[in-house]
Amino acid sequence: MTEQEEQELQRALAQLKEEHRDLDSAIVALEATANPDHLQIKRLKKRKLYLRDRIKEIDDLLFPDIIA
Repeated sequence: MTEQEEQELQRALAQLKEEHRDLDSAIVALEATANPDHLQIKRLKKRKLYLRDRIKEIDDLLFPDIIA
């Protein structure tokens, strides 16, 4: 992997982590309302799970497990 590719993956990872945190805040805010939109919450949670998986994939690319 080139240095430029690694930097691009680092940027993508940072963006995904930020979006994941933002979704967490949005879900908490929606759940705290008097009449929460359960369908919207479900969609946000599904997106959050997708982001978690992508974060894990990129993290594995950047920091592979090397068994000695």
